[in-house]
Amino acid sequence: MLRGLGALLIFGGCLGLGLWYREQFLGRVKALERMEEILGLMACQVRYHRAALPECCRYAASQTTGPLAKALGDVADRMQENGGACFAEVFRESLKEPFQKLPLKPGDLEIFWQCVPVSGLADGQMQLELLEQGRQRLTDRARRLERENVEKCRMAVGLGALGGLLLLLALW
Repeated sequence: MLRGLGALLIFGGCLGLGLWYREQFLGRVKALERMEEILGLMACQVRYHRAALPECCRYAASQTTGPLAKALGDVADRMQENGGACFAEVFRESLKEPFQKLPLKPGDLEIFWQCVPVSGLADGQMQLELLEQGRQRLTDRARRLERENVEKCRMAVGLGALGGLLLLLALW
């Protein structure tokens, strides 16, 4: 009885580890899609409403949820106070903490930080182009990862289950 329960716990733990790895792979794609969504919302405001970057952040904050929405609202509030800080610095500073909690690689964040426009760009068209380029790069990376993750997810779960069975055979 105890031996069977122990075997079940070992197998469940190994399978759970495989499922955790699967969620990490899928979580990275979801995080990239959220970053892409933020840039898309900001680009929409620049394109159609000719909004300034702080208003774009406020709009993006109203359309998203969770810690990212709060961080985007903080960017808009800090820029509203007009403390003399550069938009890109305030943006990076405010969003750094929420992005650290997401399963992203440093290269993913660099793409996002590079496409954040600076307030002093000559016109809205340049800001829009910068946002759209970053959005396209994030989209390409997310699509590439989705294709790769099909096999990785299957392998992670399979290796977790097979590792558990192998461990059970070794201990039995």
